[in-house]
Amino acid sequence: MEHLVKKAQHENDAESFIQLMELNRQSMLKVARSYLTSEQDVADAMQDTILTCYEKLHTLQQPQYFKTWLIRIVINRCKDILRQNHREELPGELEAQAVTDESFADVEFRELLQQIDEKYRTILVLYYVEGFNTKEIAGLLDMNEHTVKSRLVRARKKFAMQLEMKEAGAIYG
Repeated sequence: MEHLVKKAQHENDAESFIQLMELNRQSMLKVARSYLTSEQDVADAMQDTILTCYEKLHTLQQPQYFKTWLIRIVINRCKDILRQNHREELPGELEAQAVTDESFADVEFRELLQQIDEKYRTILVLYYVEGFNTKEIAGLLDMNEHTVKSRLVRARKKFAMQLEMKEAGAIYG
């Protein structure tokens, strides 16, 4: 990926930039969906992130950190959208959506995640889905690494509780 970043940066190679966006598309989507419930907002965040990345790619000094830089842009754009909407997304406020390329397990996982507070949900996604370590997450979210670790512990517990409640509902419901 570093090679593509350098080509896109120094040679203004549009094809390399497109490849970078395709390689990171799923990561961007997962992070955006951890913040936003509206598919329209997710699409806006993705579009704005790609545009910002294209315009600012020349400012990235260390190509090996491209993905971290890109995810940071996604997070900032999602926060901007939440502020613009002047409301916090409510847990469980999932809009009706077409299941396109997602499996049932992915949809179920997202529904469970949406019931967890954003500050925990984002850390779960960055850690388990995107593979960032606690130090990297601390940098992405501008917080202390110990805070990330404690939130990760709480997030695991909250997710486990949501899963148990869902399973209990399926068994007894």
